[in-house]
Amino acid sequence: MLIKTYILGKIPLLGSLVQKIFARLKSEHEFTFSRKFSIIIPIWLQVSIAIIMVILVTIVTISMIFLKRQEQQLHFYSGKMGLASLNYFSSNARIPLLENNVLMLNNLIKDALDNESMVYALIVDRNQIIKAHTDHQKIDSELARFEDVTNINKTGKAVYFTHITPDGKKILNITTPITFNRIELGAAHVGVSLDIVEETIKNDRKVILFTTGYILFFAIIIAVLLGVRFSRPISELVKATEEISRGNYSHKLAISRRDEIGNLAFSFNRMSDELFKKSLMQETFGKYVGPEVVKMIMDNPGNPWLKGKRNQATILFTDIRGFTQFSEEKEPEEVVNLLNLYFETATRIITAHGGYIDKFIGDAVLAVFGVPVFHENHVERAVRSAVAMQEEFKKMSLQQNDFFGKIGIGINSGLVVSGNIGSQSKMEYTIIGDSVNTASRLNGLAGSGEIIISKNIMLQVENEFEMYSLPKQKVKGKAEAIEVFKLTGLK
Repeated sequence: MLIKTYILGKIPLLGSLVQKIFARLKSEHEFTFSRKFSIIIPIWLQVSIAIIMVILVTIVTISMIFLKRQEQQLHFYSGKMGLASLNYFSSNARIPLLENNVLMLNNLIKDALDNESMVYALIVDRNQIIKAHTDHQKIDSELARFEDVTNINKTGKAVYFTHITPDGKKILNITTPITFNRIELGAAHVGVSLDIVEETIKNDRKVILFTTGYILFFAIIIAVLLGVRFSRPISELVKATEEISRGNYSHKLAISRRDEIGNLAFSFNRMSDELFKKSLMQETFGKYVGPEVVKMIMDNPGNPWLKGKRNQATILFTDIRGFTQFSEEKEPEEVVNLLNLYFETATRIITAHGGYIDKFIGDAVLAVFGVPVFHENHVERAVRSAVAMQEEFKKMSLQQNDFFGKIGIGINSGLVVSGNIGSQSKMEYTIIGDSVNTASRLNGLAGSGEIIISKNIMLQVENEFEMYSLPKQKVKGKAEAIEVFKLTGLK
């Protein structure tokens, strides 16, 4: 009764807990449907349900086995107790029954009802006349026929069967003959109540039911706590993964546990650090060698182009006319600011046209088209970038400083050698060759705001751009004068 009272007192708390569970489910892990309309069930709820189901199935299975075993044992002991009383009656009733001593026979069975489970005890003669009965009113009457007899069994001389009394009681009747010198004098009957057994089982079932509710009450609490303990780090890991996918490599998991989840969080944070370092290296390295080169290095570090290779390419040089005098007349901070703006503009336009900034040389820019990333129209790309730069520099000259109007550009196309050049401690991806030197000489011929191209360039873009021929020029490194052209813009 104490357990029953305690459990009944906890039922409102159990209902409140269930409401909180579904409130949490709705607020933190709302059910969403995928494209296939499948319900996403949070892991904490799955773990909780799994733990509760395991506990529930275990309790029900054990309870069923226990109740079945207890019922069998109660039936066994009831039958054993009835048979013991029956054997006592049959052994001591021979002489009184032979002498028809009714008083002695009734004295023999008068204490039978002291046992709570014993419903009746009686002795009959060979004519089925009751000579002794726990109900004295039935003495000397004929034994009535048993109603609703079932489960008839025989063990030795004893006969067992179940029957229902007129008042609805379920009785296990045990009968054994009373004999003397192998002559049957009559029989003894005892009736053991099966209702007591069923009532005992019923009470035990109630106790188990309330005990199960008690256990489930705490099992739900423990299951939810365990489920949340396991699911919360996973939810944080999902959020962290989303942050990483957005490029936020500095995101960390604040999980400190001495288990597999703790190891996972530690590995994730280490991965995040490595990705951050790689991203930082790629971003920083890209400022020195160009993003396209960085990508090629990352994708295939062993590519042969890093080791030196001959390629057809277009080389573009830009330089500022009168820069030395200008830098002497201006403050260093102003010179640096203007140079940075000039380099920024040139880099942006060259990169937009698929070119690669090889290096900055003082106030000059060396760019190449066709390596390290090959483009079929690398000549046209170089010329278009030169035209775009001069147009942009002209605007900047009018709006900001005439410094930007003094930039000359030279372009040449031909065979170059590209690859990593340097020492073990310092390497640089660059291009070398006669075509590069010629482009530098052409740049030296270009005046402020001019674009000077070689014959190789002219032959490939003369149908698209306006240009005119200049007198042949003698340049350093060439035995004969070379043909040069001044490009004025698009046709």
